[in-house]
Amino acid sequence: MYLIVPAVILLFLIFSAIRILNEYERGVIFTLGRYTATRGPGIILVVPLVQRMVKMDLRTVVLDVPTQDVISRDNVSVKVNAVVYFRIVDSARAVIQVAQPFEATSQLAQTTLRSVLGQHELDEMLSQREKLNLDIQQILDHATDAWGIKVANVEIKHVDLNENMIRAMARQAEAERTRRAKIIHAEGEKQAAAMLVEAARALGAEPRAMQLRYLQTLSDISSERTSTVVFPLPIDLIKPLLDR
Repeated sequence: MYLIVPAVILLFLIFSAIRILNEYERGVIFTLGRYTATRGPGIILVVPLVQRMVKMDLRTVVLDVPTQDVISRDNVSVKVNAVVYFRIVDSARAVIQVAQPFEATSQLAQTTLRSVLGQHELDEMLSQREKLNLDIQQILDHATDAWGIKVANVEIKHVDLNENMIRAMARQAEAERTRRAKIIHAEGEKQAAAMLVEAARALGAEPRAMQLRYLQTLSDISSERTSTVVFPLPIDLIKPLLDR
C-alpha cells in the first residue's frame, strides 16, 4: 500500500516527461527559466519541474488582413483588404522576442498596408497591384525578421470604391475611348489623303490610265442593282472645255 503512491507519482513524472512532436512542430526548451535548446520532431524528454517546453507550429499561416480605410495620395478614400502568407523559421526567437507572434504580425500588416497604399495614387493601386504587393511583403519581412518570422507573400484582394468615384471613373474611361476613336479616325483620314494624292499623281502622269479608271468605275456601277442610268462621256469631248 505504501508503494502504490510513490509508484503512481513516478509513472506520472515519466509520462509528463515524454512529449511527442509532429514533423511540422518544434519545442523550445526552457531550463529553470533560461532558454537551452530547440528540439523536435519526434519524442522529446522534458525534466518535470525543471524544464518547460513551448510548442511552435512551423507551417505556413494564412492571415486575412481586415478591411482598412485608406486615403490615397490624390485624396481618394478607398477600402482595402489583403491576405498575408507567413511562417515561423526560428522557433526560439518567435517565443523569446515577441509575446504573440501571430497577433503582432497581423497588427503590423494592417499598419503597413495603410502606410504603403497611402503613398500612392488611386490609379497606381488599381494598375500596379503586383508592385504594391512586393513593397508590402518586403517591409513586413524586414520588420518580422527579428521575430523569427518569414513573410512569403502578400496579396491585395479588393480595392472598394464608393459609387460617386465609380461613376466618375466610368465617365473618364468613356471620354478616353472617345478621344482614342477620334485620333484613330483622324489618322485614317490622313493616311487616306496621302494615298489619294499619290494615286492622283500616278493617274495624272498617264492620261490613258484615267480613261481606264473611268471605264472601271462604270463597270462597278453597272454591276449593282440600281435605277440610276449612266451615260458614258468620253474624256476627249470635255477636255477642250477643261483646258479653256
